[in-house]
Formats: sequence, C-alpha cells, structure tokens
Amino acid sequence: MSEPVLSMARPITLLQPARLEIGAGAVTRLAEWAAAYQRAFVVAMAPTVGFVDRIGLTGAVETFIDLPPEPDLPAVEAVLAAARAFKPDLVIGLGGGSVMDVAKLVAVLWDSEQSVPDVVGVGKVQGRRTALAQVPTTSGTGSEAGIRSLVTNPATLAKMAVESQFMLADIAILDPELTYSVPAAVTAATGVDALAHCVEAFTNIKAHPLIDGYATLGIELVGRYLARAVKDGTDTEARAGMMLASYYGGVCLGPVNTAGGHALAYPLGTRLKLPHGLANAIIFPHVLAFNATARPEKTATIMAALGLSAGADETSVRAAAHGYCRDLGVEMSLSRHGAKAEDLPLFAEEAFAIKRLIDNNPRPLELADIQAIFTSAL
Repeated sequence: MSEPVLSMARPITLLQPARLEIGAGAVTRLAEWAAAYQRAFVVAMAPTVGFVDRIGLTGAVETFIDLPPEPDLPAVEAVLAAARAFKPDLVIGLGGGSVMDVAKLVAVLWDSEQSVPDVVGVGKVQGRRTALAQVPTTSGTGSEAGIRSLVTNPATLAKMAVESQFMLADIAILDPELTYSVPAAVTAATGVDALAHCVEAFTNIKAHPLIDGYATLGIELVGRYLARAVKDGTDTEARAGMMLASYYGGVCLGPVNTAGGHALAYPLGTRLKLPHGLANAIIFPHVLAFNATARPEKTATIMAALGLSAGADETSVRAAAHGYCRDLGVEMSLSRHGAKAEDLPLFAEEAFAIKRLIDNNPRPLELADIQAIFTSAL
C-alpha cells in the first residue's frame, strides 16, 4: 500500500492557548496573570494539591481534589456542584489529563443551563464566561493544548467526548519542576501516551502537513528525552522536553485526532481500570506495527526518531517498538494487569464501536484485527 499524497487543500482549524509559559519555575508566572481575577476554583488531585501554594494566588481560592483517576459523570457533577456554590471567575486545572479535562467542563458548564450529556459531541457548548488556566503536572495527555474532554458514562463504561472551542485554555503553564515527583513507571507510560498522540496523528488518514510538523517534533523529543526522564526524574532538560512533546501531541489532537491505538486503549481503562497512559503504552507497538504497511515512510521516520532499527515488516516493527516500551519499564503484558482471554472479545467489540477513532486508522481495523491485537498483547 503506497503512502498517501498529502494535500494542503483539505481545510483544518488549529486552535492553541492564547498564552503559553514554559520553563523551570514557570508556574510562578500564573499569579501575575491571575491577579485580574478574584475567585479561583482549582481542580486538582491529592498528589498535586501542594502546588496550589506555589502558584501564589492572591484572591479567594477553592480547591477540589475528590476526583477518581478516570472521572465519570457523577464525579464531574460533584465538581460542578462545588463550583456553582463557589461562583469562580477563574478555573485552574492542576494535574494530569483527567484533571484538565474536568477543568474544561467546569469552565463552560458551572454557570450554564447545559449539562454534560447536553454537550457530548462537537460544537454543542453554548459559550463560556469564566477564564481557564491549565497547569499540567504530568507529560502525556497534552490536554492543556486542546479543546476536547473525555468523561466515562457509568452506565455503559464508554467514553463520552466533548469538543468545543470554548474549552480552550486562556493560558497554559508548562513547568518541568511540577513533574519531578512523577514516578519512573508513570513517566514512562505517560511519555508513550504523548508519543502515541503524535504518531497516531502523523499516520492518520486525516494527516495534514501543518500537523505533521508538530507531530514529528513531538516524536523526536520523546526519542531524545523520555529515557532520560525515566532514569532521572529531576533532569530538568528532559522533563521540559517531555512537557513540550506532550503539548505538541495535544496540538495534534484538535485538527486530526488519534486513531486505532486510542480506540483499543479505552476499554483497558474502563474495564481493567488501567491509567490512560499505561493503556496506550501497552497497545502502542501493536498498532504501530499493524499500520506499518499502510504508512511505510512515516513508520521509518518514527522508528529513526526513537533510535530503533527494524525492517519495514509488521513483525520487526512490533518487536522493536515493544522492546522500546518494555525497556522504559512498562509492563507490556495485559494478563499481568488482570486481563483474561475470555475478556478480549468484549474489549474488541467496545474498541470497534469507537468509530470516531477507528475510522481514522490508515489501515482498516476490523473486529477480528482488534481481537488479534488484544490476543497478541495478552
């Protein structure tokens, strides 16, 4: 299968935060920007709540930390209730991707007649009157750069996706010092998630030359810095490089989005309760290899950026990419995370149903292909 001819003829829209602060100590710059606001509602989690004081906010501050790792609808409703009681004029997301996704929804919904189910889909949010700042404390999701939010439907365990230009951050802060305490295993898994965002956008049927630029920069940064960040969590240069890689991955998600890899990862999060980054890291080598014949030149670019030498065939790519993730310390066997062979047909059906991503894949993913990938990952 030959490479597609990329054309600038397909229109895309690229939105990014109006202001981006990056560098060691950058979080202290948020206080000056936030001085115009009187009431800040901070969405955080227990490991990140200590960073609130480091920001140095001067007005009234309410911090909400009672969030599960993969927020569902009731959890988001609880946050919205707290925000409505507080009536903020600034919402700050301080944490990983789930925290920032919830902050987006709080910013657009706390003072609205709309509920989360009302806005599932694209462009259904009516507007926003509350400022939004995003401060990631991991390097993986790139949620600070984007306009999407994912919430689990507790009835079906499916991910509900909300997309709106009104959920774009007014300011994003990329401070590598906030990621120093992230454990090596989490650094590895979230780093591969950032890589997967870039790779899935780069090889996507909706790929675009503008986004290819961000994607390749992100892939190169992961190749240069992820192993270093895993080895030494206080390597400021490596941590900053991974924050930028994660941001670039987030930029890719808006105009192009992910594809098969993320569709297959979602049931692992909802059914096995795996963190999003870990689920994507386990699946990454398998889908990269599956797509290799459909995107041979781009796959070669990816492998070179990661310092991997392999043939262009599916088996060689899978082995090299699997070894890359394993050497970072990721436990790559689904069975070690609680999966059983009899679970896989259900996982496959749920992944196959996520058509908004499956349909982006450069090589058609049928139900049997998905089950074969899960079996290989078991």
